[in-house]
Amino acid sequence: MDISDKVVIVTGGSSGIGKGLCERFKKEGAKAVVIADINMKDAEEVANSIDGLAVKCDVSIEDDIKNVVKITEEQFGPVDVFCSNAGIASGTDETTSNEMWQKCWEVNVMSHVYASRAVLPSMLERKQGYLLQTASAAGLLTQVGSAPYAMTKHAAVSFAEWLSVTYGDAGIEVGCLCPLGVQTKMIEGGTSVAKFLQQDSISTEVVSDAVMKAMKEGTFLVLPHPIVAKFFQRKAGDYDRWIQGMRKLSNELLGGNENWASFFESKAP
Repeated sequence: MDISDKVVIVTGGSSGIGKGLCERFKKEGAKAVVIADINMKDAEEVANSIDGLAVKCDVSIEDDIKNVVKITEEQFGPVDVFCSNAGIASGTDETTSNEMWQKCWEVNVMSHVYASRAVLPSMLERKQGYLLQTASAAGLLTQVGSAPYAMTKHAAVSFAEWLSVTYGDAGIEVGCLCPLGVQTKMIEGGTSVAKFLQQDSISTEVVSDAVMKAMKEGTFLVLPHPIVAKFFQRKAGDYDRWIQGMRKLSNELLGGNENWASFFESKAP
């Protein structure tokens, strides 16, 4: 997929990875970049800086996503690229409230489903389109300390796989973005967990480079951290050994003064 002269929607585009993608798509010559976000103040700032369009959107609400697509089509034409990027990192273990489990499911999984429903009919009719879904390395591996995050990111990867298998021969390209630590507000702070995530973290520019490379080459997995592929292979090669290693990491981090629970609870919406 060549982004030049394409109409692009990015959810969660007001900050972090989403903002980086919006800026990169503009630089690559996109016809239009629509920043869909619940935070309109920051979304409008990004839109003004790249001559884009900000549209308010809560990705957990299907009608909001439909509205973003409708506005985009009316102003710019059919959507060529939909980046389902918005996500949340909340919840800790099995005792996390039902409400938070549901919120994580709606934002981290169902938002991808809603986006696909909204844009696939037109893409399939035109026999072209690109769906970029931001998951996480946690979707290939796991997330120590947050069951809701680990589970929903696995589900996001699974849905992206299914889309590629089902519609890949019909002209639909799918990319699944699975980074480790990225230098955004998500990993800021002085807790032991935040410091762990800051290790080997990369900039949003590096993430955008990886996305553009994957789009041009047509590869499914977008891995800004190459080490993730090695971890994934080790997991498949010796599952029990991998679990033992992750258990050791979990014990080391949970044993500190600052634990995963305090970190993820601080990220709750």
